[in-house]
Amino acid sequence: MKRVYTFGDGKAEGNAEMRNLLGGKGANLAEMNLLGMPVPPGFTITTEVCNEYTLNGSESVVKLIQEEVEAAIAHVETLTGKKFNDPANPLLVSVRSGARASMPGMMDTVLNLGMNDATVASLAEKSGNPRFAWDSYRRFVQMYGDVVLGMKPKSKADIDPFEEIMDKVKAEKGVKLDTELDVEDLQNLVKLFKAAVKDFTGKDFPDSAWEQLWGGICAVFDSWMNERAILYRRMNQIPEEWGTAVNVQAMVYGNMGDNSATGVAFSRDAATGENIFNGEYLINAQGEDVVAGIRTPQQITVEGSRRWAALQGITEEERVEKYPSLEESMPVCAAELIAIANRLENYYKDMQDMEFTIQDGKLWMLQTRNGKRTGAAMVKIAMDLLRAGEIDEKTTLLRMEPQKLDELLHPVFDKAALKRANVVAKGLPASPGAAAGQIVFSAEEAEAWSEKKKKVVLVRIETSPEDLRGMAVAQGILTMRGGMTSHAAVVARGMGKCCVSGAGEIKVDYKAKTVEMGGKVYNEGDWISLNGSTGEVYDGQVPTAEPELGGDFGAIMNLAAKYTKTLVRTNADTPRDAKQARHFGAQGIGLCRTEHMFFEGDRIKAVREMILASDVEGRRHALDKLLPMQRSDFEGIFEAMDGFGVTIRLLDPPLHEFVPHQTATQKELANEMGLTLEEVKAKVDSLEEFNPMLGHRGCRLGITYPEITEMQTRAIIEAALNMKARGIKVFPEIMIPLVGTLKEIQNQADVINITASKVFEERGESVAYKVGTMIEVPRAALTADQIATVADFFSFGTNDLTQMTFGYSRDDAPKFLKFYKEHGIIKTDPFEVLDQEGVGQLVRMGVEKGRATKPELKVGICGEHGGEPSSVKFCAKLGMNYVSCSPYRVPIARVAAAQAAIED
Repeated sequence: MKRVYTFGDGKAEGNAEMRNLLGGKGANLAEMNLLGMPVPPGFTITTEVCNEYTLNGSESVVKLIQEEVEAAIAHVETLTGKKFNDPANPLLVSVRSGARASMPGMMDTVLNLGMNDATVASLAEKSGNPRFAWDSYRRFVQMYGDVVLGMKPKSKADIDPFEEIMDKVKAEKGVKLDTELDVEDLQNLVKLFKAAVKDFTGKDFPDSAWEQLWGGICAVFDSWMNERAILYRRMNQIPEEWGTAVNVQAMVYGNMGDNSATGVAFSRDAATGENIFNGEYLINAQGEDVVAGIRTPQQITVEGSRRWAALQGITEEERVEKYPSLEESMPVCAAELIAIANRLENYYKDMQDMEFTIQDGKLWMLQTRNGKRTGAAMVKIAMDLLRAGEIDEKTTLLRMEPQKLDELLHPVFDKAALKRANVVAKGLPASPGAAAGQIVFSAEEAEAWSEKKKKVVLVRIETSPEDLRGMAVAQGILTMRGGMTSHAAVVARGMGKCCVSGAGEIKVDYKAKTVEMGGKVYNEGDWISLNGSTGEVYDGQVPTAEPELGGDFGAIMNLAAKYTKTLVRTNADTPRDAKQARHFGAQGIGLCRTEHMFFEGDRIKAVREMILASDVEGRRHALDKLLPMQRSDFEGIFEAMDGFGVTIRLLDPPLHEFVPHQTATQKELANEMGLTLEEVKAKVDSLEEFNPMLGHRGCRLGITYPEITEMQTRAIIEAALNMKARGIKVFPEIMIPLVGTLKEIQNQADVINITASKVFEERGESVAYKVGTMIEVPRAALTADQIATVADFFSFGTNDLTQMTFGYSRDDAPKFLKFYKEHGIIKTDPFEVLDQEGVGQLVRMGVEKGRATKPELKVGICGEHGGEPSSVKFCAKLGMNYVSCSPYRVPIARVAAAQAAIED
C-alpha cells in the first residue's frame, strides 16, 4: 500500500480526485502542481496512515513509512538542490496537517524544521540576512517546543513559557513588536528558549533534522485527537475515521525582509459572497502571524485597503505611508496572485481560500481550498455561479449546507433602532449578523454563563483555537486584534457567528475583566450589541426585527421545489406559526399539538375543571367550554394552510401537566369550583405517576375518557366545515397518539368516525378527512401491517420513538449524553440526529410493513429530526411523502429533501 505521495516542479503523484486519501490540502497541492503553479515541492503522508497511527502508535508507523519518507525527502532534495540534515546546504521544511474537510486552526503545524546551531549559521551566510536566519530559528524552537514537546499551555489560565520569555526580552529592550528585535536579541531568545525546553523536558533540544521531522509528523497525527479538533469535528459532524494527512514541504520564507511577505486571500468575499477578490498580508512575517491575529495585517488590494482605512478612521495619506496594499508595495506579485486566484476559481468553480508566501520578490502558493463562508455568502456565490453558467441547477443545490440557511432566518437589527443606537467602537465586519449579549472575557466564562441560559458576547484581545468552545455558545465575538483572515474571523464565518475583529481602539483588560471603548469602561456582564455586517459595536441591547427574504434565497427555495420529491410540512400549533411556516414554503402541517392550545388565557381553567370533574357529565360540561375555543383555533390554522393537509394530534400529555401543584393556586382553583382544598389536593395527588412519559397519556386518555376525543373531533370537523363554507380548501387529518396495538387505534377511530358522522348529519354537509396514527411506540412499528388496516396515514414521532428505543429519558439524557459524546460512546445526540442504525430500522420496518398492507398509505415524520438534514435525507430515501419540522427549519428541510432527490 502506497502511503506517501510526492509533488513538485509541475508534477504530482496525486490529484484533486484523491481528496479522501491525501486530505484537502494534499490533493490541492498536487493539483496546483499539475496546473503549473508555483508550489514549493514536498510530499503528503495519507489519511490512512493517521488511522494506523491512532491504532498502532508512533513506533509502528515510523517503521512502516520510514523508507517512503526518506525517498520523498530525497525527491525534494533533488528539486531544491539542498540537503536535509546538512549544515552546509540545509533543506528546511514545514510540516502541516490536512484533513479531507477543512478544520482551520484545529490541528498543529511546525515551520522551519531542520534548524540547529549549524544550519542557522549557514542560512545566515547564504541569505546574507542573519536577522532572518535567527528569527526563523527562534520561531522553530518555540513552535517545536509548543507542538511536539508539549509546552503549549493547556488552558488560557496557564502562561506560555516562550511568550513569557519573549515579553521579558521585549520589555528589557523597550520595544513592542517582534520585528523590532535585532540579531543579538534573537540569538539570546534562542538560548533562553532552549533552556526552557531543557527545564521542561529534562533533555536538550534535538539537533538532528531527522529526529525533528519524525517528531513533527507524529505531532500532527497526535493533533487529530486533540481536544479542539475533536470538538470541531463534533460540531461539524466530521467522522473521526477520516483522519488527517501530513504535508511536508520545502520552506519558503516570508520573513526575509521588506521584500518578503505572507498572506491569505479569497477569490470572493467570504462574508457577503460578493465577487470581490480580497485578502490580507504581512510584510516580513510567516504564515502563522496572519491567522493568529497577533499583528493586524494589511490589505492586498487598493480598494480593500481604502475600505479598511475608512473603518479605522485613517487618512489616505497615512494609509499609503504606513499601511499600503500589496498592489502598491509589491505590484508584480499582487498581479500574479490575482491571476492565479481567478484561474483557481475558474478551475474549481467555487470560491477559493488561498495561502501564499512571497520570498524575496517571488510568489509561492502554499494552499488553496473551497473557502469557509457564511450562509448568505453560500447562497449568493452559488446563485452567481449558476447565472454565469459555471455550474448547473443540481450542483447549485448540492453546494448548499442546509444548516447554514438558518443564518439567513435570524433576526436583524431594527433599522429605526439602529439610527438611535450609540456606536462605541468600530472594527472589521468579519462575519455578518446581529448579536446582543452580556460581555464575557474567556471561553470558560462563555460556557458557564451560557449554561445558565444567558446570552453572551465573547470579548478577546485575539482568539485562538482554544477559544472554540466559547465561540460556539456566544451570540457574537469581538476582538481587539486580527484581520478578516484571522482565526476569529474564519471560524466565526464557518459557524455562522456574528464577529467584529480588529477593533484596535478598544482596550481589553483580562485581569480587571473590563473593556474600554467609546470613552466608557464596560465590565463583565454589561450588555453590548455587534453588527457583523458593518463592524459597529453598540452600547446596550439594540432591538431586532425579522429578516427580509427573497432574491437569491427565494431562488434557492424555487430550485428546491423543482427537484424535491418529498414535501416539507411544519409543526405548528397556532395560526401565527402556520402563517410563518407558509412564508418559508411549508406545504401543510405535519403536527398540530392540540394541548398547546389549552394553556392560553382562561382555557386552562376549563381543562382543570374537566380533570377535576367527578363524573362524565361534569367532564362534558367543562369540555363544552373548550369546544368553541378549539374550533376557533382550528379555523385559523385551516385558513393559513388553505389547500394543504393539516395533521392534528389529539390530546397527548398526561393530565398531571395541566393541574396546579402550588398550594396557593390549588386553593384558588378550589374556590372557583366550589371544592375544598383537600379535595383538589387529593385529585392532583391521584394523577401523579412514577413514569408519566410511559403512563396515562396519548390514546390511553381518549380510551378511558372518550368524551375528550369526541370534543376534539367535533371541533376539528366543525372548523373544517366552517372554512369549507368560506371557500377555503381544507384537508383535515386526525392523528391518534401513542398507539401500540391494533385495538387501541380501532377504539379511537370508531369514536372519531361516529362523532364526525353526527356532525355531518347535524350540518347536512360533509368534508373529507383522514384518520391516522403517530408511530412512536416500538410495538407500533413492529405491528405496522396490522395498524395500517385502520390507519389512513402514519406519522413517525421520532422524539418518543428514540426515547423508547434507547431507553433514554429525553429530559434526563442530557446529563450523560454529553459525556457519551466526549468519550466516543455515541457520535451524535440521537435526539438531534436520527439514529439510522437502530431507531431508523424501526422507521424503515414501519414504512415497509404499513405499505405492504396499504400501498397508498401516506407516511411522514414529525419529530425534531424532520428538520435535521441527514435525517431528512434518510426519510426521503425511504419514500416518505413528507417530513415536518418547526417553521424556522422548513427551508433547511426543503433543501435537504431536494438534495436527497438529486443524490438518489
